[in-house]
Amino acid sequence: QVQLVESGGGSVQPGGSLNLSCTASGFLRCMGWFRQTPGKEREAVTTIYTARGQTYYTDSVKGRFTISQDKAKNTVYLQMNDLQPEDTAMYYCAAGRLDHVTMTCPLASFNVWGQGTQVTVAS
Repeated sequence: QVQLVESGGGSVQPGGSLNLSCTASGFLRCMGWFRQTPGKEREAVTTIYTARGQTYYTDSVKGRFTISQDKAKNTVYLQMNDLQPEDTAMYYCAAGRLDHVTMTCPLASFNVWGQGTQVTVAS
């Protein structure tokens, strides 16, 4: 099974920036970042169809977060700018499956997870 290794995360003040990275043990068509806070369901933050570079962002992070990739390294990055306290969560790298009919990465297909990295935004 594919393995995902994350790095980055930490604590930052509101308005600050952080960068997360996730390296997969092999090529993946669908990768993404999800986040979870205690007592809440895990939510999708952003995904990328690696072959085409097609991306998805949840509304709350549009314009602030950017997912990018280095195909040669099987690595995706999450650049997070203008972080806010509500962005505080455990962030998980994830792998999903391509829907070959729609040629998209359905959020429900993401079922392989990294170990998680904590992001804390506080004054």
